Amino acid sequence: MREYLLTFFVAASITYLMVALFGRIAHWVGAIPPPRARDVHKGVVPRMGGVAMLLGLLGAMLVASYLPRMRDVFVESTDAQALITAAIVICLVGVADDIWDLSALAKFAGQMLAAGLLVVQGVELLWLPLPNGVFTLDPSQRALLTVLLVVGTANAVNFIDGLDGLAAGVVGIGAAAFFSYTYLLAVEQGDTRMTTPALVAVVLMGMCAGFLPHNVSPAKIFMGDSGAMLIGLLLAAGSITLTGRSASQDVDESSFLLTLLPLILPAAVIALPFLDMLLAIVRRTREGRMFNSPDKKHLHHRLLEVGHSEGRAAAIMWVWAALVSGGVVVIALVGGWTTYALLGVAILVLIAFTTRRPRRLLQRDTALPSD
Repeated sequence: MREYLLTFFVAASITYLMVALFGRIAHWVGAIPPPRARDVHKGVVPRMGGVAMLLGLLGAMLVASYLPRMRDVFVESTDAQALITAAIVICLVGVADDIWDLSALAKFAGQMLAAGLLVVQGVELLWLPLPNGVFTLDPSQRALLTVLLVVGTANAVNFIDGLDGLAAGVVGIGAAAFFSYTYLLAVEQGDTRMTTPALVAVVLMGMCAGFLPHNVSPAKIFMGDSGAMLIGLLLAAGSITLTGRSASQDVDESSFLLTLLPLILPAAVIALPFLDMLLAIVRRTREGRMFNSPDKKHLHHRLLEVGHSEGRAAAIMWVWAALVSGGVVVIALVGGWTTYALLGVAILVLIAFTTRRPRRLLQRDTALPSD
């Protein structure tokens, strides 16, 4: 565990220290777009915080490669090197978008390139767990599903980056849940605790923790597409590397949920934002508009309409992410009716808190004279 703690602090420290530098660089290169009609913030805020996060990733990986117990992660597999290569590519694509606002097609091509680099270097889904066994994927299926998972997660994280601190908080919480799962699973199975999936998760936690102090409301800098696509790629790729650690013949019916969890967890982390994205597509299509046309009807906009502040709205989304991702892990590792009951109660309480008008507004409305 000491190796993971050191790696976490290296990633967090480098990210935290580099954010201010790249905030200045963003001003120099013009990565400071004016606020749009759908944006919550009012002032001009620089982008490119994702480059600081990338440096946190690279520094943490470099330190980890020299730690005696962690060195085998880099020697026995090329997964870590593949993740670094893909991370650099997708971050550079994001930087170009932060500065020049790339077309959707150009950005998608860059995402496909980064995902393709993972595939050609061996980071891909090898099989899918099924209730009665496994389905072994052929090379074309492995490549297709890997690319879909990576590109889909990168875009989903980019989609939720619309409120100060939201994306970094949600992904950081998801990474913490994923690390807990991988570490506890290794302990339970008597396997080595130094693994690529756990390393990626703890580095991702550090990157988000180092960036959040600069990004919570009111944000001093945004991660931009360079950061949102980067952490989305790492979240998906870490899950994919975990599925490759077990041979398909080792999966049986009793471990179905445990082996399915690496694929569920990224979706669980971004479940609410992904639902928000689907609802937005349906809403805009029914209104006769293009599915990618902007509006101010997303979940975080609705939380603000209820009366929650920007910081409180982001915190509510963080708690939802923690409840969903943590709940999935607890169900997989513990299970039982007690677990289901406690999670059900927590969900009901959180729904009530989310939809309830804040006390200060209730008091203000009560004090206003009636017509």
